[in-house]
Amino acid sequence: MDVPAPAHDRSHPTDAWSEMPWPDDDALQSDADSAWAIALGLVDESIAGADDTVPTDPALMLERLEDRAAARHRAAAAEYDLILRVLQDALDDPAVWVGPDPTLDGLWHDPRGRTVAAVRRDRLDMAERAAVAEIAVRLRLAEQTVRTRAAHAAALRERCPRVWAAFTEGRVSERHAVETARLAATLPADRDSWVAFDTGALDRALRLAPTRFATLARTLRERVHAESLETRHGRARGDRGVWMTAELDGMATVTAFLPADRAAAAMTRVDRAARHLATADDEKRTLAQLRADAFADLLTGARPGEAAPDLETTTLGSQVRASSAGPAPACPGIVVTVPALTLLGADDAPATLDGYGPIDLETARRLAGEATSWIRVLTHPVTGAPVALDRTTYRVPTALRRWLGITSPKCAFPGCARPTRECDLDHLHAWSVGGTTDDDNLDPECRHHHRLRHESRWAAGRDPDTGGLSWTTPLGAHVDPDPPPF
Repeated sequence: MDVPAPAHDRSHPTDAWSEMPWPDDDALQSDADSAWAIALGLVDESIAGADDTVPTDPALMLERLEDRAAARHRAAAAEYDLILRVLQDALDDPAVWVGPDPTLDGLWHDPRGRTVAAVRRDRLDMAERAAVAEIAVRLRLAEQTVRTRAAHAAALRERCPRVWAAFTEGRVSERHAVETARLAATLPADRDSWVAFDTGALDRALRLAPTRFATLARTLRERVHAESLETRHGRARGDRGVWMTAELDGMATVTAFLPADRAAAAMTRVDRAARHLATADDEKRTLAQLRADAFADLLTGARPGEAAPDLETTTLGSQVRASSAGPAPACPGIVVTVPALTLLGADDAPATLDGYGPIDLETARRLAGEATSWIRVLTHPVTGAPVALDRTTYRVPTALRRWLGITSPKCAFPGCARPTRECDLDHLHAWSVGGTTDDDNLDPECRHHHRLRHESRWAAGRDPDTGGLSWTTPLGAHVDPDPPPF
């Protein structure tokens, strides 16, 4: 496009722009990002090009706010749609992600003895996994989040097209759409149920805030579901589990997903124990604190109100491992890493609880002080255990596995938080071609990412300067290793 030269006979107000500074890099990048979003249809040009000056009239400000909220909802819907399209494309053309189909070679044979159908099925699975991993590292999301967003988009497109259309138009929020997709995915393959739920959900989503909508949408789902509650409960029991979520300031949340009757019975027992403790004359804890303490005591094997049983602690200079000293199987082993100088009181560097993060020094010293025995678990700096082994050893020995659990506490794939104790120890330079079993050639990879590295176009390599494991995606993007967790 030709741009005419500026005229020299303009009036003074126009000439005044010549004295203004040239836009900085941030402003130019912002304009480029806006143009990109408009081109993809993520943001309306009329909204993006509107005057950014905030109006002073309250009615106009609210109109502007509604426009911005609708644009955000449309952008979220477009993101969900693009994730789903990338994954669908990976299934349609897996060669981009896992290479050419080896079964098309007339001389091909599978060293693992799989059939052609099994190999092709595995290729589709690995192509989808590789695509999910690439999206995750590019958007800095968890892989499960990527899969969940794709599943939500697929459920809405197939089962709730009215809600999906309202989401893409910005008329309902992401929270409304996600809750609708989550509930719709639990409905049986019955189109009458889908239509009834879609119609009712849209009516409620357009009128209610997300929290109130979620309550009424669950009621609607129960009403239109074609299966009996007994059948659904039997299936839902298979999802029961317990997990821990790290919180701030040395605290954590333990969550249990249980059948309602057992959950109610557990809460009744905890509440009864707490209320009994509250009757003591010198008791100063609140009822909520007493419930938490009674819950922890019941799980760790102590009687409510009494100290937890002594723990056997294992340490080597900087590694403390505590496990049940008595027969109570409910008291699991824990691992606490404590700098040696901190343990001696000569430093204040924080201790680290395996699977959680930093904990206060008083707790760490208490664990060390309650130890009934000390076992050296580190490698050659303290115990002399070797960390580099000769070519006669393929299997990783216990001492080396423990060492890697300290130096690499989680899966080496970017964004994966699975602890090393649950990972495979993968030879970066393959054993079959001369690789050694030592700490420089081993990295923990969970089974999923272990397979991804060997069965897709994801590749890993050691950075010669930092020693970190950097990754290359199937589409050629380079991903740096995650920083140390603590």
